[in-house]
Amino acid sequence: MAKNLVVGQSGGPTAVINGSLYGVISEGIKSKDAIGKVYGMVNGIQGFLEDHVMDIEAELSPEKIELIKTTPGAYLGSCRFKLPEDLSDPVYDKIFEQFKKYDIGYFFYIGGNDSMDTVSKLSRKAEELNYDIRVLGEPKTIDNDLIKTDHTPGFGSAAKYVATTVREVTLDANVYESKSVTIVEIMGRHAGWLAAASVLARKYENDNPLLIYLPEVAFDEEKFLKQVEAAFEKNPNVVVCISEGINDGNGKFVCENASDVGVDNFGHKMLTGSGKYLENLVKAKLGVKVRSIELNVCQRCSSAMLSKTDQEEAIAAGRFGVQAGIKGETGKMIAFQRKAGDTYEIEHSLEDVNEICNEEKTVPVEWITDDGSNIAQAFIDYALPLIQGDVEIPMENGLPKFVYRK
Repeated sequence: MAKNLVVGQSGGPTAVINGSLYGVISEGIKSKDAIGKVYGMVNGIQGFLEDHVMDIEAELSPEKIELIKTTPGAYLGSCRFKLPEDLSDPVYDKIFEQFKKYDIGYFFYIGGNDSMDTVSKLSRKAEELNYDIRVLGEPKTIDNDLIKTDHTPGFGSAAKYVATTVREVTLDANVYESKSVTIVEIMGRHAGWLAAASVLARKYENDNPLLIYLPEVAFDEEKFLKQVEAAFEKNPNVVVCISEGINDGNGKFVCENASDVGVDNFGHKMLTGSGKYLENLVKAKLGVKVRSIELNVCQRCSSAMLSKTDQEEAIAAGRFGVQAGIKGETGKMIAFQRKAGDTYEIEHSLEDVNEICNEEKTVPVEWITDDGSNIAQAFIDYALPLIQGDVEIPMENGLPKFVYRK
């Protein structure tokens, strides 16, 4: 008899994480010869351990399943739960008991680096137990920092949001003649892909944002202040875009100069305040009007600026993963490979998840120019295709119509 499929989501949401979910669900439902029921893990692997599981077709109408693909957030709920390094830990016995209880033969996890760590551990444990289950990772992260893939679902829509918002902020900043500095803080701990996307906001040479700083290059406060002063020669209203993780090159984040920084369950520093710190620095040292803006979660939860390319690729990755699982693939992550040529086109590949988890892909240093304060044309050529196309969001009473899990 056909084995059942279970899918979960983990880590921070993106505007298209539910696109990948839709792809897995719709392909799973369609593949009745190979797959029985399609289950969803409520709140990821942590919820699965607590037996929070939903029968997708029993609980969702076809109309609601369709709405999933334009609903932001993680429809199934998420978690930040790190599985033990020791595969003999009792938690693995509990997980595989759950697999047996629901007759699971296909396990899909949609997430980023830490989620691929879960996929790696479960696929290795299944091999150790000789347990017949296909364990596959669906990539997701606005940070775009997964290796062995050209880019990740979620980045394109977040990049579109960043570029659009920075263009709007620039027009707002330009209404006054007196000198001003607007600092826009953008997500990105160690990889500056998303902050780099602010360069797409420029309409002409020497347009704002005039300065862009990524964590890949050491940040020097004195140099920064000089670069801001020099930027006033191009525009009295200077817009500066920074990654939240800009640092001194020795592991100390700029935000740590302002306050204590906590850590999450994975030991990652929870970064806030880099923009506010630089706001106070500019105010104290340069004496000009200055404000800081933190884009925060809006970067990842805006459905209004969905990239059609991003959404379509997320759905296709979900479908491809199910097809790969049916063919017997396991311990892999679905990846995108960009084809050579003038026209943007990708193809899917399957990459060993053990080589991906806990690694980070950073912006190539050759794409960072002008003494660390600007972004090269090569990045623009890379990112521009990913933000193309608009998605029509279903509306109800003048507001977007989303599907909610009760």
